[in-house]
Amino acid sequence: MAEHVPAQTPPVNEHRRAGMDQTHHAFRTLTEAPRFAWQGGARIALTVTLVLDYWELDPPKDADRDPRIVSPLGNFFPDWLTWSQREYGARVGIFRVLDVLDRFGLTPSVALGAAAAARYPELIDELTRRNACFMAHGSFATRRITSRMTEAQERAHIAESRDAVRAAVGEAPLGWCGQDFSESARTPALLAEAGFAYTTDWANDDRPFLLGPYHRHSLVALPPQPEWNDLECMWLRRVTPPVWADSIAEAFAYLHAEGGASFNLTLHPWITGQAHRIRWLREALTRVLGMPGIWRTTTDALAAQARDQL
Repeated sequence: MAEHVPAQTPPVNEHRRAGMDQTHHAFRTLTEAPRFAWQGGARIALTVTLVLDYWELDPPKDADRDPRIVSPLGNFFPDWLTWSQREYGARVGIFRVLDVLDRFGLTPSVALGAAAAARYPELIDELTRRNACFMAHGSFATRRITSRMTEAQERAHIAESRDAVRAAVGEAPLGWCGQDFSESARTPALLAEAGFAYTTDWANDDRPFLLGPYHRHSLVALPPQPEWNDLECMWLRRVTPPVWADSIAEAFAYLHAEGGASFNLTLHPWITGQAHRIRWLREALTRVLGMPGIWRTTTDALAAQARDQL
């Protein structure tokens, strides 16, 4: 007779628990998300984030940069190739991008790094003349927030970025766009403490949501949507410019049909402003802006209207 073997209780995974694996925001599915009512009854809100930062030729030894962004020739010093590509964006590419945005009547939201704010006053003038809204964007393109920072170091980093933007444009920024969207576990709380109203670092939705509360108020999270970010697509994934433009148009059309979402297009002038790519920004925006019911806005205005509905 075969020996009776009692049914076994499935083993408990000690690393899994109910609910979210972090406490910054509540879990929310697409079916639970609000269908935002945008200005003028628009079906979708469109923002364009223009990244203006400065790449150090000789960063400090303890500086942390995105390890994916290296010269095609390797990781060495001095890396004149990477440095000069970034300079191309600030000297040449940005004017091509601004020309395209002007043609379509789009006001940029600018992620402005502290070093760039000090080094490019002529670009600040160009952007201010276009009524751009400015977000703080860390210090240098070669220095990200990481959990290796102490709380005091991170607090000082955030304050330096905020104060540099205020000095350059005359008012403190409401928004934060972290360098490479990098944060530590304490970053949202420190941003709220520093007076920020919103952040664009969290890519887990197509609609704004709340982080917090921190220090008696919540931060609005505006999704950066890296799937059509030019650096993520064309530089890191080697997506061709025509396919990049198709991705923008197809994603926008789907979210437009769905209704109530936001659409952010993040551009780096040293990438999209290249002579062989700028055409495809025009192509994408021509397809996108041919649709009705679009609220063309800035991240400042979008965060304010989203907060009223969250």
